[in-house]
Amino acid sequence: MSQNTDRPARSGTLSIAGVDPFCLLGTADANLRVLARFYKTKVVVREDSIRLSGPEDERAELVGVLDRLIARCRKGEAVSEELVQAEIRRTRTERGGPKPDAEGRDTLTLKTPRKTIVARTPNQESYLRAIDGNEIVFAIGPAGTGKTYLAVAAAVDALSSGRTSRIVLTRPAVEAGESLGYLPGTFKDKVDPYLRPLYDALFDMMPLERVRRLIEEEVIEVAPLAFMRGRTLSEARIILDEAQNTTSTQMRMFLTRLGWNSKAVVTGDVTQIDLEHPRASGLIEAEKTLKGVRGISMVHFTEKDVVRPQLVSRIIRAYNHSRVTARQSEE
Repeated sequence: MSQNTDRPARSGTLSIAGVDPFCLLGTADANLRVLARFYKTKVVVREDSIRLSGPEDERAELVGVLDRLIARCRKGEAVSEELVQAEIRRTRTERGGPKPDAEGRDTLTLKTPRKTIVARTPNQESYLRAIDGNEIVFAIGPAGTGKTYLAVAAAVDALSSGRTSRIVLTRPAVEAGESLGYLPGTFKDKVDPYLRPLYDALFDMMPLERVRRLIEEEVIEVAPLAFMRGRTLSEARIILDEAQNTTSTQMRMFLTRLGWNSKAVVTGDVTQIDLEHPRASGLIEAEKTLKGVRGISMVHFTEKDVVRPQLVSRIIRAYNHSRVTARQSEE
């Protein structure tokens, strides 16, 4: 006679009185389907309660996840599929994992006027913790890993909550195959295409008119790196994007702009250097020179952190393999 090796099943009920079911379950029960990918427990929602039926050893963890999601719904937050996955990771690593900071904020959940943004990979979680706990953070890795997007989100979150007075976003205006001099229009017209990804991130997190108003009021500044020279930026969140295209002099200039109560995030991909002499990249030098300096954190991303379509990860992996092969053949 065969023995039943299944884990013992238990059932239980959670109250969701006063909670909008659509917030908790998601569009077409999308959030429930996320839970089903991680847990064998059956989750049934009926009016003001959730009934759980499944393995005893995963029930406490699932209850913890649902308690967090229910609490977010009660506070009026939107619960997305990404947020469900983030809460599962957070609950599973809670003992040694991320905790709210001294002000009670969840440092892995960023609130912007348009959406709530959460870390989607372990490296992204490390990135957000680094931004919260350091004055300068370097984020180095391939495109699509959320380096710039999360840095902008953290800045918008800080501005919205009053923890900073302004946001400064900058990029080096490096000519990647095109000459600025031959582009039509004013100087602003010429450099705006280089700054477009920063505007795009802002518009995704804040209403268009609000962004424009804050730019007019100089609460938000988006400018080429050259405009940073000679300034001291206090009470600000500062982001230097595409830092692989800075020279050593530009990088030192930028890092020394930091004033009182300010934080800076430097993002870049050392495989996409557009400088005439790639080895002269200020990002490469800074990574080597500043490693271990107190108050500075280095976060490295890989193709596993790409949150764009899977094809992007495969493209990055193919180029990395080709580059390693070429280097080995040269040796």
